[in-house]
Amino acid sequence: MNENINRSALFNGSCFALITTAFTFAIRAGILPQLGEEFNLTAEQLGFINSMWFLGFPISMVIGGLVYHSVGPKNIMRVALVAHTIGIIMTIYSGGYTGLLISTLFIGFGNGCTEAACNPMIADMYSGEKMNKMLNRFHMWFPGGIFLGSLISKFMTDFGLSWQIQMWVLMIPTVIYAVLFYGKTFPKPTTEGVTSLSKNFKAMLTPLYIFLFCCMAMTAITEFGTQQWVGIIMSSSGASPMLILASVTGLMAVGRFFGGPVTKVFGQTGVLLTSAVFAAIGIYLFSTVTGPMVYVAAVLFAIGVCYFWPTMVGAVAQRVPLSGALGMSIIGGVGMFSTSIFQPIIGRWIDVATAENAAAGLTGSQLELVAGQDTLSKMVTFPVILIVLFIIFFLWQKKSKATDAETLATA
Repeated sequence: MNENINRSALFNGSCFALITTAFTFAIRAGILPQLGEEFNLTAEQLGFINSMWFLGFPISMVIGGLVYHSVGPKNIMRVALVAHTIGIIMTIYSGGYTGLLISTLFIGFGNGCTEAACNPMIADMYSGEKMNKMLNRFHMWFPGGIFLGSLISKFMTDFGLSWQIQMWVLMIPTVIYAVLFYGKTFPKPTTEGVTSLSKNFKAMLTPLYIFLFCCMAMTAITEFGTQQWVGIIMSSSGASPMLILASVTGLMAVGRFFGGPVTKVFGQTGVLLTSAVFAAIGIYLFSTVTGPMVYVAAVLFAIGVCYFWPTMVGAVAQRVPLSGALGMSIIGGVGMFSTSIFQPIIGRWIDVATAENAAAGLTGSQLELVAGQDTLSKMVTFPVILIVLFIIFFLWQKKSKATDAETLATA
């Protein structure tokens, strides 16, 4: 345990760094329509811009996980600060499609560095139940930050403020975390109990880890694929897209606060299976309803995706412990990478649906609504597949427990 450090300042700095990450997600989702209009971009091109956020994240997250014990959290957060600053300013002065691609990649890289540095740093600063409590409080700020960022973006858009001004807002939490970290002594990375990389990789080649790897890809697409496109898809639904996003993430923040007791009651496999069912219902309703009922769909969707990310990471930590910190970094990385791959695909679905429905005679807001809902109907496929996978996971783990019990009984 490191004693000569300011844990409060470092923890608060970590929270503001995660708020920066959340703001880049929420505000960028809010300004997508403006970017598309100003630079005459197709939905597929907007999808490629989105994909850079999700591509930069896993690259730096995995690299950070590999070098954390050698370079330390302070240096990783220095890289995060530089990447965030360059990405934000470059976005504002991008001038077009190529500039937006590169700047968004920088932002994603900074976000991944934040995750790679702050998660193990908090674990190094605290121990036991205190560590779990502080990690949960830290992770609350991703949905919590998206909630705040969504409301900020809606407020600024409603008052006619440009997307460039909204991007400048991202510098506020960036400057705050830089000030909080400045001059502080960071904890030295704990090496006790850290297995070798060869043992980590060996554990990651087991059937259970590979299964969780595939499931993580699907859960991330279900969650982020829907959230990132809410501004485009639901803009003509009769409900406010940014209020939908704020509702979803606000409920997620509250839900994650009570994540421990919920998982204790239902177990990891039960939580994941139930989540997939709620997510499927929520996205299906998004694809069929309009007006106030959209907010009902948002509530069901939020219940569905709320526990996906932390429970998947927790499943790796608990069920494949020899994969170590690298295993958790990789599982988080594949979630973001798979989402990156699907962003332009979702954009293409919107473009194709728009063209087909325009050919059928639809125009204006009706065309946008039908095209968006056609796209959402395709996205229901992801949580439906997850329902099947998590039923398999539930039965698999139940059988494993029974086998372990029999082994202990005959030992």
